[in-house]
Amino acid sequence: MSSSTPLSGVNQPLRGIALVVVATFLFASHDGLSKFLGGIYPVIMVVWVRYLVHTLLMAGIFLPKAGLAVLRTRRPLLQTLRALSLLSTSLLFTAGLQYLPLAEATSVNFLAPVLVTALSVPLLGERVTPGQWLAVVMGFVGVLVVVHPGGAMFTPAILFPFGSALGFCFYQLLTRKLAAHDSPTTSNFYAGVCNTLIMTALVPFFWQTPQWPHVPLMLALGGCGMTAHLLLTQAFRYAAPALLAPFSYCQIVFAGLLGLVVFGQIPDSTSLVGIAVICLSGLGAAWMQRRR
Repeated sequence: MSSSTPLSGVNQPLRGIALVVVATFLFASHDGLSKFLGGIYPVIMVVWVRYLVHTLLMAGIFLPKAGLAVLRTRRPLLQTLRALSLLSTSLLFTAGLQYLPLAEATSVNFLAPVLVTALSVPLLGERVTPGQWLAVVMGFVGVLVVVHPGGAMFTPAILFPFGSALGFCFYQLLTRKLAAHDSPTTSNFYAGVCNTLIMTALVPFFWQTPQWPHVPLMLALGGCGMTAHLLLTQAFRYAAPALLAPFSYCQIVFAGLLGLVVFGQIPDSTSLVGIAVICLSGLGAAWMQRRR
């Protein structure tokens, strides 16, 4: 990536945008598969399959080139905390999908960038402008609009995607801190191996023999997750993160389409307003961070 300004210093911005859009479709597909499989198998087992397939695929790609050196980290404690943050996100969001519509749950999970802005003050010592605090407040207002009395989201199950967003917030903050010490490949592979080992220890207590028609879906679950992460990493080689950030919200659109086509779920008008407010707050926080 070029060293010029965030919006002009890009080599192939259209290619970067295309990769992000495809990645968001794969993330939405991953969540749709999680929702479907989670209605048949225990959540622990679904998350285990996701990390197992992800890690095996990454091992097949990176171990022949780099060997076990790809797992060497200068900050093992922070890497473990990062992996656990990602695991909490996976468990909470997958559990929430069993009770909540796909689009609304995804939108609440996108509160994470706003939470990063709020928590970067006490945890990273960063200075947040009044405009960024306004984006934080807008994000929470958006969630309150989505979770309006009488709506499908007005249930204690809303705590699942909110907890997922909080876990993903800590995951992003730890990713920031580790960026100066370890490569993205090491961080992602470490998290995959760590979470696979944890879930492998738990899955015998929740085991349910998969039905053969569901095995390809389980493989696709891990494949979608890993491929989406690789596409995102590749996208940042073609375009600046500030340019690509708004397109990550395509995931909410894809989640809404999959929710409609696969699960027959249609957000009501109030929820759509709340989703729009959450998106605007996240975009506003990203835009002000770029200006700084």
